[in-house]
Amino acid sequence: MSTRSESGQTNLVAIGILVGLIITGVWVWKRLSFETQDYVIDQAIPVVFVGLVIAAGLFLLVRAFTRRRGQRRERTKLIAAFNQATAQEKKLEIAFALIEANEYRATGLESVTPALRDLFATTLERALGDKQHRIRGMAASHLGVLNDATVVPLLLKAMEDDHAYVRSSAALGLGRLRASEAKEKLTTAMEHDWDQTVRSRSKEALERIK
Repeated sequence: MSTRSESGQTNLVAIGILVGLIITGVWVWKRLSFETQDYVIDQAIPVVFVGLVIAAGLFLLVRAFTRRRGQRRERTKLIAAFNQATAQEKKLEIAFALIEANEYRATGLESVTPALRDLFATTLERALGDKQHRIRGMAASHLGVLNDATVVPLLLKAMEDDHAYVRSSAALGLGRLRASEAKEKLTTAMEHDWDQTVRSRSKEALERIK
């Protein structure tokens, strides 16, 4: 409660300061001569605007650089953890986190791509329990991130899975791989699968393949 109260008080103070600055600005503006007002409108405002645009551009560049650097650090940390992990479940957990942290791109994962591919492929084939369909689905969609066409037959097989989540994830993976050999299977799923998500994912995959 005290934290919320302090936060509310801080917001009120900030609003009060802002209102005070606006009132002060209006008061000062009304007391300027017409010549000074014209000068401000014609000269000062454009200069300030250009300055703000440049400052905003620099801010965005710095933020993007900082974000990329943080992403590389997180990726390096997760790769090290992945290589050190021995338990299959732990490696899989780290692998999912690694793909997500890398924004579902293969760039930067070259050193562990074969290990990730084998892990996801094994998971997709062996996580057969009814309650493991979500893990199978995640493995299928993440396989598509790795730019490895050798997993296409496995994803085509996953398009026949009993669970719609796995089928939709397989379609997503095939779309990411732009697997032209999957067009027929994806077209069939888009037109006939009973699940709306599977149909939508299949359509999206076909659009990416084109």
